[in-house]
Amino acid sequence: MSTRCVNILFLGGAKRVAMAKLFKEACARRGYGCAIYGYELDSHCPLASEGTVYEGLRWSDKEIFTELASLCDEWKIDIVVPFVDPAVGIAAELSAVHCPGVFAPVGDRATADRMFDKVAAAELFENLGLPIPATYRPGAPAGKLIAKPRFGSASKGIILIDGLKQIYELQGRLDRYLVQERIDKREEITVDCYVGRRDGNIAVVSPRLRGEVCGGEVVRTETFADLEVDDIVRRTLVATGLRGAVTVQLIRDLDSGRLLIMEINPRLGGGAVATVYAGADIPGMIVDDALWQRPASAVARPGVETTRYLADVVFYPENGR
Repeated sequence: MSTRCVNILFLGGAKRVAMAKLFKEACARRGYGCAIYGYELDSHCPLASEGTVYEGLRWSDKEIFTELASLCDEWKIDIVVPFVDPAVGIAAELSAVHCPGVFAPVGDRATADRMFDKVAAAELFENLGLPIPATYRPGAPAGKLIAKPRFGSASKGIILIDGLKQIYELQGRLDRYLVQERIDKREEITVDCYVGRRDGNIAVVSPRLRGEVCGGEVVRTETFADLEVDDIVRRTLVATGLRGAVTVQLIRDLDSGRLLIMEINPRLGGGAVATVYAGADIPGMIVDDALWQRPASAVARPGVETTRYLADVVFYPENGR
């Protein structure tokens, strides 16, 4: 008897080897086979050790949807999973418009785009009454502030501000940044979530501490339990209407104890492997959601720590693998 094979396309998941293995394991537990595909600028990437990688176009290319739709048809793709910010909107639109039979564990494109515009996201959070660092308004007194590029990521291009002189230096460019109060004594918290895309059920809220970071990505992280974090994140997910895999970034002000939303990435986080090993099978939730099964709720075990290490993937000239 043939086994149902779930075909999964990673967008921008060049280094997500561990997650690819977890998707295969989740499918196997459900009695399915699993084939992993990748769409990258360079086919010689680590993901090739777990599947087939296609060397494709940039996310901004006007032919991106034509090419992706063709690949989804050729490979009979069931699920498309974005792993980098620009790919989230691509996955949402691909599923909603170009390949309606392909499941993407993300919400609609408009909501995704708003989350990646830091100014628009902060305005939304304020309007919803969600806790965020105080946003600086032009003309207000300037103390310790932080200016983040409006469309930036991975902590690139951040400017630390200590007074009006630096604010004046940004005159004419302030609209390119989100400027907020700076909290120097803080604890950074990442929360992995999955919200059923079809029914809105919050299947998991798993906080973890950001330990070691390299190149803007966490390489050491540990799960923990916190009722206040859980409450704030659940309220945020309900208020924003986000769906699918969601990563909420919080900071805890160590002076005042305040918990504040830093940003939300509507996709799987790079350190979500820790949450999976802690007992919250997010890949399985995605597979179930795609196949019209309600994702089972889970509670991640606290104290589970993961750390990354370098490994080599070798490509031989005769077959490129």
